[in-house]
Amino acid sequence: MSQSLRSPIVSRMNVLMRACCTACVVLLLATILACSGRDRLPNVVLVIVDDLGWRDLGVYGSTFYDTPAIDSLARTGALFTQFYAASPVCSPTRASLMTGRHPARLGITNWIGGERDGPLLQAEYERQLALEEYTLGEAFRDAGFATGYIGKWHLGIAPYLPDSQGFDVTVAVNDGGQPSSYFYPYRDTRTPRLDVPDLEDGASGEYLTDRLAAEAVRFIESHRDGPFFLVLSHYAVHTPLQAPDELVRPYAERSQALRTSDPGSVPEGPNAFTKLRQDHPVYAAMVEQVDRSLGRLVETLDALGLAERTIVVLVSDNGGLSTVEGRETGMPTSNEPLRAGKGWLYEGGIRIPLIVRAPAVAPGTVVTRPGVTMDLFPTLLDLVGLDPRPAYHLDGSSLVPLLVGADRETTPVLSWHFPHYHGSGNLPSGAIRAGDWKLIEWFETGAVELYDLATDSAEVVDVAAVQNAVADSLRALLTEWRAAVAAAMPATNPEWER
Repeated sequence: MSQSLRSPIVSRMNVLMRACCTACVVLLLATILACSGRDRLPNVVLVIVDDLGWRDLGVYGSTFYDTPAIDSLARTGALFTQFYAASPVCSPTRASLMTGRHPARLGITNWIGGERDGPLLQAEYERQLALEEYTLGEAFRDAGFATGYIGKWHLGIAPYLPDSQGFDVTVAVNDGGQPSSYFYPYRDTRTPRLDVPDLEDGASGEYLTDRLAAEAVRFIESHRDGPFFLVLSHYAVHTPLQAPDELVRPYAERSQALRTSDPGSVPEGPNAFTKLRQDHPVYAAMVEQVDRSLGRLVETLDALGLAERTIVVLVSDNGGLSTVEGRETGMPTSNEPLRAGKGWLYEGGIRIPLIVRAPAVAPGTVVTRPGVTMDLFPTLLDLVGLDPRPAYHLDGSSLVPLLVGADRETTPVLSWHFPHYHGSGNLPSGAIRAGDWKLIEWFETGAVELYDLATDSAEVVDVAAVQNAVADSLRALLTEWRAAVAAAMPATNPEWER
């Protein structure tokens, strides 16, 4: 562990190095755009898959799920091996993606609608993304892009929907974080808040992931003269677990062939269990449907002659749902070898897939340096030649230097803040990663855990007791960071003992 984590000299040197690299990258991108003969800015298609785990794609090591289109996208672009969600749950991560600001700074630290106390009263949090925040939609719209948003939002209800946050066209945005049903008419009288609007002209048997892809194709075709910025935000692979029978059937057979005497899950925390195998047929079919939708978008870009001037990005909003409180079965996926899943600050809850295909990116690029959701805001602006560091505050840094191989020197210090209880069994906590060291702090007790991710990415061996100087340094850094962003903390619950 370097003793210079706090050194202002080192920090200033890193800033200067990054500025020099960024200047070189901007020149490189300008050269690439000029040589390609383009007379307009490139398009951007951002695909967000809800709850997609780091191990849920073939290119990330899954042998159970079939994802040929996404795997092909990775081979023709860049794959990030250590990219992180800003939060282990959806709304905070999505807020950070839309603004480039940390969820703790925004005050959106829980999934909107998550209300639960324990020995601590959960920290107060905002239930919508404030209209005063400057979003990706607004940044692209103000630069002359047509903007579209399709699917899950979960950053507030009207008037806080994407049509008030910079998006000209919005389709199928409901008031919650999942659909009532994945099958037409996408409604359920028991959960009207989750009904998916704007799709009333569908047909019996129509599947939501397919329909959202069709809406995305329609947007691309209508704006082929561009430039355009399109966000396709799938409700999949979030619950309810539903998929067409014909897709489920082959996975059910595959799952039967995998049955062994090995335990299907292991204990996690005081009252939770983590799934060890990928073997859920319905979830597998949902992943395949997402893959097919991505393939359809790529085929559309090819057919319209837009592939060479369109940036395609695929990312998740948190780790896969592999850990659940109080039961040993029913979790749809596994993040093995990463520990735990959605809702936890262990690697399985926050490490996620990120794939970027862009004109400046060499096919087969693999990025091993850590990055985080806030980085996507400046990265997308940078990739199209816009200012990646506008006047308002950003907590992220452009990943373009990494994408073109121009910066391998600086490694960011990443922090997480989740002062809430969660149905996965996780307790209020915070975490920080500096280099290969990662510390987790539990707010109920003040206890910490420390892991060396270089040798223990599964977070099995807690070395806090033997590396107490490192643990103390990281805890101090985490405390200072929380103060700097005015992070809300949970309070003692006076009613708990009663």
